[in-house]
Amino acid sequence: MMPLKKLADNQFLRFALTGGVAALVNLASRYLLNHYMGFEIAVALAYLLGMLTAYALSRLFVFSASGRGVRSELARFTIVNAVALVQVWVISVGLANLVFPPIGFTWHANDIAHLIGVISPVVTSYFGHRYYSFSSR
Repeated sequence: MMPLKKLADNQFLRFALTGGVAALVNLASRYLLNHYMGFEIAVALAYLLGMLTAYALSRLFVFSASGRGVRSELARFTIVNAVALVQVWVISVGLANLVFPPIGFTWHANDIAHLIGVISPVVTSYFGHRYYSFSSR
């Protein structure tokens, strides 16, 4: 078992944990938004709320300041997340509309599809943020 200090020093683990919190914000807000709009739009808006949460938590707990300022970091963070949004949306909507119906999967199909979609970009996003969003000047 890894000591708590080593866990806290592991940047990828901190990224994954803060990403988990942001993912919960994403999933919960999608669930709430889905009461007022269609699944496809709710997934996109929930992603934005999760992304803003992820930026704040990443800036506080994962990555050092880049020296470029919040506006520049957030712009870069948004670019990395725009790529990830495409991945999340395609996987979530693809599973919900194209994969699950033909196989008869109906048990919380939208929720499961969205969860899989939200988890999918964790590694690519980590490297994008490490080497682009929060890279030093």
